[in-house]
This record gives sequence, C-alpha cells and structure tokens, in this order.
Amino acid sequence: MKALEIAEQYYQTYGKPMLEEQFGEILDQTAAGLVGAGSECLGFDDAVSMDHDYGPSFCIWLPREVYGKYGGRMQAAYDALPREFMGLSGRVESAQGQGRVGVLCLEDFYCSLLGRETVPASDGAWLAVREEDLATAVSGRVFEDRLGRFSSIRSGLLGYYPERVWIRRLMQSVAMAAQAGQYNYARSMKRGERIAAELALAEFVRESMHIVYLLNKRYAPYDKWLRRGLREMSSGSEIGEMLDLLYTIPDPAAAWENAGPQDYLYCLNTDDGRVLIIEAVCNVIVQMLNEAGLSDRQDNFLQNHLPALAEKEWNAGGA
Repeated sequence: MKALEIAEQYYQTYGKPMLEEQFGEILDQTAAGLVGAGSECLGFDDAVSMDHDYGPSFCIWLPREVYGKYGGRMQAAYDALPREFMGLSGRVESAQGQGRVGVLCLEDFYCSLLGRETVPASDGAWLAVREEDLATAVSGRVFEDRLGRFSSIRSGLLGYYPERVWIRRLMQSVAMAAQAGQYNYARSMKRGERIAAELALAEFVRESMHIVYLLNKRYAPYDKWLRRGLREMSSGSEIGEMLDLLYTIPDPAAAWENAGPQDYLYCLNTDDGRVLIIEAVCNVIVQMLNEAGLSDRQDNFLQNHLPALAEKEWNAGGA
C-alpha cells in the first residue's frame, strides 16, 4: 500500500477523532492531508523510500491567526498519537525532513514554496517560482478541508500556468534542448571534450523531459523524479524510453575520430548512436509541438521552432 493511502487511513483512525474530541471549537478552521516534499507525496515511494522520513503521518494546516493560538497544543496532541500503524513503525525524521508533517501554518506552507501566501497574480510572479516547488505545492492529497482556504490556493495552482508563462517556459526548454543536444554535444565530442559532452547530454535529457511535462501541462518535479513521472504522461511518454537508450550506447568516442567538418554541425554524425537517439527525441518533440498547434514547421532542429513559439507568446498577452 502506498504511503498516501496509509496516511489517510492513519488520519481517519487517529487524527480526525483527535481533532473532533480536543479541538471541536476550531474544527471548521482545519485542513488535513499529506502534501509537500517527499516521494510519498508524489506517489513514487517504494521500499527504498522507507529508510528515512517515512511512516504513518499527515499534515494539519491552520490559518496563521489560529495557528498562533492553537498550534503548539495541537502539535502536542499530534505527537501523542500512536506511532505504530498497519505494521509500520513511527516516522523517523532526518534533519532535512523536519517540519514536513504535523501541525503547520497554512500561509507559511505556501510562502515557503511560492514566496507568497497565495496564487501568483502576474506573469512575473509565476516565472519567479521554481517549477519543482510548484510540483511540491500540488503534490499529495487533501483529506479534508473544512475552511476551504488551503484547497482554494491549491486549485489555483493546479489550474496551471497562464498561457503566456506556459509558452515562455516551453521556449526556454526548447532552446536549451537544441543548444545542448543538437549543437554542444556534437561539437564537444569532436573536440574530445568528454566532460563537456556529457554535461551537454545531461542537459538535453533534462530539458527534453521538461518539454514533455510542459506539453502535458504538468509541473516537473525535482530531477530525481523527472524520468519516473514521464510514465504517467498522456502524451510523449515514449521519450523516456528513448532517453533510456542513450545510456546503453557503447563509448562513442571512436565515432568522432575521423568525423568530417560537417559531421558535428547540427548533429549529422550518425556513426554516434547517441546522435541518432537525440534526433529521434527531437522528432517526437516536433510532432508534439505540431499537435499542440504551437508550430507548423517540420524541421527537426528545435531551434528553428522558436520564432513560432515567440509569436504564440506574443499573441497570448499577459500581465
């Protein structure tokens, strides 16, 4: 059973009765769930996840004025709940995992991730928030929200980026994928700069995955979970399997020993299997851009799709 299901059952068994019996006077001010950092909130937890910051637990969010008055007493009541549940021992927190569960101030929870207490109100405010923090803010599950304030902010974030911001983020990732995978990788390999080539390849992999998230209108999580999350995409999930193949290619150094002057221009050295995969990934991305109505070009070089995206951004308007 996944940690989210365990957390909800733990809340229903112990947390909710505790709130009803000891804090009935502010029950209508509470929200409860499991949202925030950690693989369990993304639904990606497994046997490896259980070595730290894992175990029966949940969050209770209170508005700041209520938290200031009741937070300490409610946290003590939370800490007194049975630690073992469904065969699992109590949560053992690492230094980095402290403060993720228990009684939390609603406004501080969102401010720690967004830099503000509510949904960004302008394009600039949206762009100032890291995408992985947006993914964290909408992760997990809300079990109950009697006040509705926590869920209202969450719903605003789940509505995704304003169109202009969405296209801007997409342009950035498309440009970086083209520069890293279709330009810098080949030129670095031709020069024998292997570390530079590996860095370019890694950037191409990351930005290609970001593009898939963006075109599915899903916030991308931290790098550790980018590949895992691709399995749940409704379109473009095959890019994950294609990227996996990049790391099965034998050392491609020999493919560049006799490369001609044109072989590292726009990745034309097809003796390097990585080049073939990079171009195949870019081809799928181009198809996705076409299907989304963001570009009508068939050119496989991603850089050449930026003018069409810029025109879409301009026409989208914004604040």
